[in-house]
Amino acid sequence: MRHSIPTCLLSCLAIASAIPVIAMAQIPAPAPAQSSAGAPASALHRPAPEATRVLDQASAEKLLRNTGLTLQWIDWNTRGSAVITRVGTPKGDEWRLRGAQAQAGGPGRLFLDGTITEIGKDYFTFKGLISIDSTPDKGRRCTKDKTWRFAITQNRPYYRLRDFEWCDDLTDYIDIHV
Repeated sequence: MRHSIPTCLLSCLAIASAIPVIAMAQIPAPAPAQSSAGAPASALHRPAPEATRVLDQASAEKLLRNTGLTLQWIDWNTRGSAVITRVGTPKGDEWRLRGAQAQAGGPGRLFLDGTITEIGKDYFTFKGLISIDSTPDKGRRCTKDKTWRFAITQNRPYYRLRDFEWCDDLTDYIDIHV
C-alpha cells in the first residue's frame, strides 16, 4: 500500500520524534558540575550556537521548500520527511534539519538530526547524526555523528549525501528532494 506524502510526513515525524527519546531514556544523565559561583560549569563554557552561513540565497530557499527525503533501500517513490527549522541565536539564524523515512510494512528506517552549518550554491553541510536501521538487511545498523556534505550534481532535483560508503561498504544514496 502506498502512502501519500502527508501520511508519511505524519508517521515519519512520529518516528523521528521517538528515536532520540528512546535512546536518551536509557542513558542516565550525569549530575552537572558546579562552578565556584554555583552555576553549572557547562553553562559557563558552552559556546553560543553558531548561525548557519548562507552563501547562496536561492539554494537556501530551495532547501527550505524540500519535498522530502529518500534512502534507496527503503523506497525511491514514497518520501520521508525532511523538516528544516530556523532558530534565532545572538549570531543569527541556526538552521536545524530533522528527517526520517520508514519502510512501509517493514523494519527499515532512516533518521537525520542536526544543524545545517553552511548553504552554498547547490550544496550544504550538515553537522549531526545519520542513522540507518534494518535496511537493506534486517539487523544492519549504521549510526554516525559528524559533519556531512550534501550536493546537487548534474542538475538533479535533489541534494545527495556525498559520503556514499560511510558505514559498511554498501553504497547508501540519501537524497533530499527539492
